[in-house]
Amino acid sequence: MSFMFAHRLPFGAEVADDGTVRFRLWAPSQSGPTVVLADGSEHPMASAGDGFFEAVADAPHGSAYRYRLDDGFLVPDPVSRAQAEDAHGASLVIDPRRFGWQHGAWRGRPWEEIVLYELHVGTFTQQGDFDGVRRKLDHLERLGVTAVELMPVADFPGRRGWGYDGVLMFAPDRAYGDPDSLKTLVDEVHARGMTAFLDVVYNHFGPDGNYLHLYAPQFFTDRHHTPWGAAIDFSQRAVRDFYIHNSLYWLQEYRFDGLRFDAVHAIVDDSPVHILTELAETVRAALPAERHVHLVLENDANESRFLSRDDAGRPRHYTAQWNDDAHHVYHVIATGESGGYYADYAGDVRGHLARTLTQGFVYQGEPSGYRDGELRGEPSGHLPATTFVDFAQNHDQVGNRAYGDRLARLVSPETARAIAAVLLVAPPVPLLFMGEEWGSTQPFLYFCDFHDELAAAVREGRRREFARFPEFADPQTRTSIPDPNADATFATSRLDWPTASMPEPQEWMAYYTRLLTLRRDAIVPRLAQLGAGAARAKTWGDHGLTIRWDTGQDTALVLTANLSGTGQQGCGHIDGRLLFESHPGLLEDAERTGMPPWSVLWTTVGSTAW
Repeated sequence: MSFMFAHRLPFGAEVADDGTVRFRLWAPSQSGPTVVLADGSEHPMASAGDGFFEAVADAPHGSAYRYRLDDGFLVPDPVSRAQAEDAHGASLVIDPRRFGWQHGAWRGRPWEEIVLYELHVGTFTQQGDFDGVRRKLDHLERLGVTAVELMPVADFPGRRGWGYDGVLMFAPDRAYGDPDSLKTLVDEVHARGMTAFLDVVYNHFGPDGNYLHLYAPQFFTDRHHTPWGAAIDFSQRAVRDFYIHNSLYWLQEYRFDGLRFDAVHAIVDDSPVHILTELAETVRAALPAERHVHLVLENDANESRFLSRDDAGRPRHYTAQWNDDAHHVYHVIATGESGGYYADYAGDVRGHLARTLTQGFVYQGEPSGYRDGELRGEPSGHLPATTFVDFAQNHDQVGNRAYGDRLARLVSPETARAIAAVLLVAPPVPLLFMGEEWGSTQPFLYFCDFHDELAAAVREGRRREFARFPEFADPQTRTSIPDPNADATFATSRLDWPTASMPEPQEWMAYYTRLLTLRRDAIVPRLAQLGAGAARAKTWGDHGLTIRWDTGQDTALVLTANLSGTGQQGCGHIDGRLLFESHPGLLEDAERTGMPPWSVLWTTVGSTAW
């Protein structure tokens, strides 16, 4: 059975039932744009009010077109569904009803079942496209992953990029494939019982290839500023609709099961209703109740207000948030690093781990030394543990290191395995970064494809970013940081899959599969009953930690761990049913001989008080 899905956009090129195409452009600074088709025909656009212009023309599926402005300049459609070549060129008319979905009845998976696997389409495989990802889905299914999360795919200029410099937010980048290739990938993800997530960027456009300022300068405002310049003006109705429909477009037309919203702390909106609130409410009202659709934030401000639950425990707006606090704690424990933002976590690191595993955020309104005493965060202890996405690595935390160092390059295998044994089993939703499952030590660097003055500015700007880290205080040392524009920087970041078949990586994958199987069988069934405030922690020895989550049904999940390089005494009596032990005989020997370095024990016990 084949299904057809299309999201009706109020702008861009929309194919009508009679086959004609309605072109609609918001160009409030123009007097009369013209649609120019590749066949040479021109179609003047009439005013439709509120800064919009419209024209109707015959343009078959795949027709190339651009808009000519009052001064004769030709620009792509900001709501292009696909580009003929690169971001600077012509857009293509796409009729989404032509694609036949084979698994259109898929309704997703409950959030408690999610294990995220983040990947970059261009470097995940040698092929570097959507089809290359599709060919590795069996690997992810065997691993125990339930959610494939793509870094941004919105069209960006050039041949390569992280995706966070996208300029055409509705068009999958041509380097990765056409719209049908992306839909095929999502369809195949669903065929395996997995979910598909997409990272979207609503806080800025890339510095090259965005033409909105030429015909819609009202899209931006000088009232607010971001690290990328003038802020997007969310007081404009057309701007709000642009992003709301972008979310609906990916969820309805491409059947993604979830979106990850990049750096929403950089979205500045002083409207009566914040754009994030309106977006979430609109999306949830528009989608069928039986679909499991998950909206996940990245928010450095730790604003728990967007994560509130209703009386039944369902998300009012956003399902979860990437928990950078958890990452920073894991990283400091594993590496001992205290430079840059890690300084905020280098004090009572064991207490920070206890807080993040029992309450979510470490910073819930406390002053941040790294931020010169700025108060950061809001209380989060009232939220269930699954409100938080925890990780030991992701694209930012690896790629924003000067040399793209993965954790496996920085620490011993024993350390990395102990961190994984906590991360993958603990109640917060875990995220893996591509290659982590086989202990890859291959760098993942920041890369782009800019030219001339912009390339130089990006290269030097990246090197300046590291000046606050003590190891890069010397300007000469910073010159060793790889150039993001170099071909070699991109090539070095591409995963080496032949390495994954070697004995040691195979052992890593068996270990990760074991932990994810444990999570599926013993942890996930308990998560739906795990409410807020259900966790308690106690410390022992110099580094020992025990955390207990009451999971209902008169049982509790217990973590007993020594995440340090020295043995620890004093864990006390441990009883209950063994779920996992990092060292043979650990459950029996821990009380008598102590916990060895980098040891982790998971048990279930009756939910009686300590």
